[in-house]
Amino acid sequence: MYLPRSLISHLYQHLLRTHHAQSPPVLILVSLEPDALCACRILAALLKRDYIPHKIQPVSGYNDLAAAGEQLVQPMTMQLGGSGGVVICLGVGGMVDVSTVLGLDNISGGGDPSGGVQVWLIDARRPWNLGNVFAGRPEDALLEIDGNARSRAPDVVEGRIQSTFKPGQGGIIVYDDGDIEQELADEREAYLALSDMPDLEDEGELLEDSDEESDVADSVNGARNSKKRKSWSGREDDEGESEEENRRPRQRRKSNSSDNVTSSPSRLPHPPRRTSQSSDASRSPSQPPRSSPPAAQPPSPRKLRRRLLRLRRKYEAVLHRYYSLGATYSEPISSLLYSLAEELGREDNNLLWHAIVGVSSLELYGRSMTGVGISASLDSGGSAGWGGERGERIRQVLRDEVRRLNPPDPADARGENARGEPSGIVPTTARSPTDTSIRLSPEPRFLLIRHWSLYDSMLHSPYLAARLHIWSDVGRKRLHKLLAKMGVSLSQCKQNFTHMDMELKRGLRQRLLKYAPMYGLDGLVPPPVSAGRGKEGWGFVRSWGWKACLSAIDVGVIVGAILEVGKTGIQVDATGRTYDQHAAEREIVDEDGSLETQAWVERFWEAYDALGDIEALKQAIPTAQHLHRAILRTGTSLIEKRQIRHLKAFRMAIVKEGPDVQLFTHPAALTKLALWVGEAIAEQEKDQRGKIGKHGKGTPLVMAGMNEARGVYVIVGTGGGGGVVDIAIQEKRKQKIEAKARKKEAQREEKEERKRLERKGKEKSRDKDEEDETEEDDDDDSDDSDDDNIDERGYGRNRFGNAFQEVVDETNARVRIDSFETCVVEIKKEDLGGFLESLSMKAVIG
Repeated sequence: MYLPRSLISHLYQHLLRTHHAQSPPVLILVSLEPDALCACRILAALLKRDYIPHKIQPVSGYNDLAAAGEQLVQPMTMQLGGSGGVVICLGVGGMVDVSTVLGLDNISGGGDPSGGVQVWLIDARRPWNLGNVFAGRPEDALLEIDGNARSRAPDVVEGRIQSTFKPGQGGIIVYDDGDIEQELADEREAYLALSDMPDLEDEGELLEDSDEESDVADSVNGARNSKKRKSWSGREDDEGESEEENRRPRQRRKSNSSDNVTSSPSRLPHPPRRTSQSSDASRSPSQPPRSSPPAAQPPSPRKLRRRLLRLRRKYEAVLHRYYSLGATYSEPISSLLYSLAEELGREDNNLLWHAIVGVSSLELYGRSMTGVGISASLDSGGSAGWGGERGERIRQVLRDEVRRLNPPDPADARGENARGEPSGIVPTTARSPTDTSIRLSPEPRFLLIRHWSLYDSMLHSPYLAARLHIWSDVGRKRLHKLLAKMGVSLSQCKQNFTHMDMELKRGLRQRLLKYAPMYGLDGLVPPPVSAGRGKEGWGFVRSWGWKACLSAIDVGVIVGAILEVGKTGIQVDATGRTYDQHAAEREIVDEDGSLETQAWVERFWEAYDALGDIEALKQAIPTAQHLHRAILRTGTSLIEKRQIRHLKAFRMAIVKEGPDVQLFTHPAALTKLALWVGEAIAEQEKDQRGKIGKHGKGTPLVMAGMNEARGVYVIVGTGGGGGVVDIAIQEKRKQKIEAKARKKEAQREEKEERKRLERKGKEKSRDKDEEDETEEDDDDDSDDSDDDNIDERGYGRNRFGNAFQEVVDETNARVRIDSFETCVVEIKKEDLGGFLESLSMKAVIG
């Protein structure tokens, strides 16, 4: 089932009304990423205000999720002595069958199969597992068990929850951010139709016996006595899948499989058109034909079977096409949770700040409309990001919320005009000792500028590094020339930014606007405010009195570094050098990764506390600086030593030596390095060819990091930065294609009429007209096909997850697919060569 955006507060309000002292605590399963972490802070704040007890359980991957299901979720079920309850998944489970992973479908004992446990699924990753979206209701499973022929209750229609829905009965509920209703109409029809179809063996067209013929006719006629479905692929596929259980996680396989529909809905609202044609055949299959007038012979059971198989193949192709589109990201879940708080009337500055940090963090990890990959920059500053125009609309809503919850103080109007928003100065201090407000700021695309020198902030910026070629001496000289043109000496720019000359800081933005375009840095800072564009591209800054002043991007960088490195993992010795104090402890062999996972979960709590404690956040700033110094060193080494190889489908780089190898055993840190290198490669391609390679899709990159302690490589596949389809442009292309189709249809009708009138003419003239018509139609078809390919939903998407699955199915490589990111896998170091060789033959970009 799915909850539409218009009813976003429906479930929470019911929880608030029905909760009492004896109710079990709400269980929150949250992934280890900044966006989910911020969403968890928002949800925890709402539950605390309403005195609803809750338990937060971080999960690092699918193995952790299955363990949480066995240890925490299953004991909540009524069959095992629990009293039911609510489980909220934040950033986990959207791409797999949650009931299977949590073990809710294997509980015996009769009654409600879900055991009274209701799972709220909030995830930004796509594609959805359609079993969660259009099924997941416990009544459907009850109908299958009991064999009753009751009709679907009116509170859930085609998987969509209505306002009359009464929660508390268990099941899977997906929070829709608008994509399901707008984009999944074809998938909904196909899924519901397949759920109602009987299980037929597709082994030829001959029927084995008359009993099977009558069953087929009755099923097409709609008289279904049993609703229980089996696998479409037959028993052999089930046996094959059971043999592969020990090789890779089953939920991974299920999420990308087009032939796996679970928890089927109870009835097809719109049955196929041919169902009515089979009613006479099922009632009287042997009725003789009438002599006068001749009546059409009713279709035989053999023909009905063929029609049913044809429909099944058609709908299976729809689902297969959906799962094969590749990965993408929708609205951040922190933004969705803030919308819930706003609907409840509980919004404040703290919740707004968490939502802003969560939304801003997506750019740091390359999460966009086309999956994990580098994002195209905007001339207005910032990034094209994960949603194009839709993402900019959400950021604009957040700017409006900042103005609403942080109105300007009339008494401080003069000081605000001298420093702050109207003047376009980057704020570095609070207005007063008690100032905790959020402000808009024209943030340049530098890194930790308030906590570093201007030079180091520019040097470690991925945006500047790619466009100035910072990894080379020529690139460093270009940076020095840019600073010289701006009138900033090296001695000044290497001071801490907060200690720089005030006049230089006040004029920094204007100088960047003047000189940055000379070096191809048009999006380095937002443009001046205008009536048409407003403050598009502006960032967000919050103050904590005199203690600190941080931007949302800075907080995202720091929190991410805590999750990837650990707040206490990096120390500075007396000489100022950094070292890893836990390096010796990690020498212990950890083949299954359990010790590593435990360390990641501990870092989650450090990051969770840092979001609410400014002193803890400030203490982690050196950790973030150390991580980005390592990214610059390692990326520069890979490019200078020419260790990036170009295979058939992608470029490849391996990190297996150097002082920072251990840092990049974490998938998120390795992803940041891959994005840094990928953006540098994309800029090199632009400089050499004048355009992005791979027909505008960009060249994807595979980055492998060596984990010597475990004897595995962590592999990340990122997109090439092309193919970012803006929603507004996509809609215009769609309208253009529809207009062209209407015009083409009118032309065909006109030609048919002309052809009819000219049939009485000469044979030679008629043949010539038909030949011309065929040539024109072929030209029109080719134009349409080109536009369709550009407008296709999967164009430019990251398909590394699909490619990894295909390679695993075809080879004997020892691969561990445990991450919630489809583009991340682990592989034994002995199997890396064969794995990459097979991967190079796959389509990794849509």
